[in-house]
Amino acid sequence: MDGGNEQRVAIKFCFKAGLSATETLVLVRKAYGNETVNWSKVFRWYSRFRDGRELVEDYERCGRPKSSRTEVNIAVDDLVKNDRRIASRMIAESLNIPKTVVLRILKDVLGKRKLFARFVPRSNIESHLAKTLWRWPMQTKIF
Repeated sequence: MDGGNEQRVAIKFCFKAGLSATETLVLVRKAYGNETVNWSKVFRWYSRFRDGRELVEDYERCGRPKSSRTEVNIAVDDLVKNDRRIASRMIAESLNIPKTVVLRILKDVLGKRKLFARFVPRSNIESHLAKTLWRWPMQTKIF
């Protein structure tokens, strides 16, 4: 159970014990300190329990799944792993998707960035720069 659900259980307990929403907020803040959900969530969940809700878990939501591992993302990742110097335009043409989608997948989903004509993971940018910049005659600051 994560912290949010745990606090919801505490809010439900305070409701069942007959405490007011304000008293519930004080007790939850006392128990959880800096990790407390904000006051509007405490009042919202208190109101839900007052209206007859029994579950502390969120209801299922419709819409996009949170998982970003789709066939397109995997295909883009495979193309970049095979050739790190591949252009985003070439990826878009080979997968028949817009270039903007390719760039979003590379940046947001795969965490890569174009650096010196290669796609490199963001975590490796500094080490990649250190390997590359030793060849430059002047010490230049890129970032």
